[in-house]
Amino acid sequence: MHAVSIDRVSKTFDRKRAVIDLSLDVPQGSLFGLIGPNGAGKTTTLRMILNIYAPDTGTIRVLGSPVSEEMKSKVGYLPEERGLYMRMLVGDVLVFAAGIKGVPASRARKAAKEWLDRMGLGDCWGKKVQDLSKGMQQKVQFISTVLHEPDLLILDEPFSGLDPLNTNALRDIMLEERKKGRTIIFSTHMMEQVERLCDRVCMINGGRKVLDGTVAEVRGSTGRKVVALRFEGDGAFLESSPLVLRTSAAPGRVEVTLADGADTQALLADVASKVRLSMFEIVEPSMHDIFVERVESADEPESGTDPVVVTAGAPAR
Repeated sequence: MHAVSIDRVSKTFDRKRAVIDLSLDVPQGSLFGLIGPNGAGKTTTLRMILNIYAPDTGTIRVLGSPVSEEMKSKVGYLPEERGLYMRMLVGDVLVFAAGIKGVPASRARKAAKEWLDRMGLGDCWGKKVQDLSKGMQQKVQFISTVLHEPDLLILDEPFSGLDPLNTNALRDIMLEERKKGRTIIFSTHMMEQVERLCDRVCMINGGRKVLDGTVAEVRGSTGRKVVALRFEGDGAFLESSPLVLRTSAAPGRVEVTLADGADTQALLADVASKVRLSMFEIVEPSMHDIFVERVESADEPESGTDPVVVTAGAPAR
């Protein structure tokens, strides 16, 4: 069963085509990453799932039913533009937010206090939101998103502005919510979080889907060869090598993406002749490298042509 099914959905604002003929399925109980550059159509897609925007064409089903206002009580939404009532007390904000979703005040107070304790905000119940730091406010907003125990969580850039400790805490909570059977859809630019968290991922660019599949399928679908190197010496020559498309630094090593037609043995011989080589390992490309390659190489389709969609596990066309 799919928690969300989007079938050939398009959305235009004035003359801007924000989403174009998008189809995707989000399996129930999965952690699903929606990635793409700024302006790709991610937020528009999430808002159509939430019925904030209505699609111009196509259909959307959420939790087995057409999108409706009634469905919203089963969904928790963390918007990219955070918004809380700044002059209200933290406890009152959380009880109010839960009440909108139909949670009785007594139950909301109990759950809110438990969440505040868990997030390190146990002493903030009686403080005004405006007196909290930005990071603390973000944690309060996240609590308001999950307090009514929704079946579906939609998080738009949830890691934005969080320090590493709070990023790890949020990641752990997302994994725990998935274990409880909840479905989580989140957009992000942090590709390392995609690799750590996601069961499946979809990338959109210019409003069109360009990748869709498990992380393993996506990493294996590019056809690019990537080699991890560790060596002593100056590796500047790699930047101008005709065998190399790009290089990227990784902890304790350099990852090299080979140019089209380049042979790994030719690269091995070239590197070994210039530096003292201690590691030469063929690896799958990272989600970061795939993201960069897809964005840099994407061209707008000519008017009247079908969009080019590369679905993981299937050949490109």
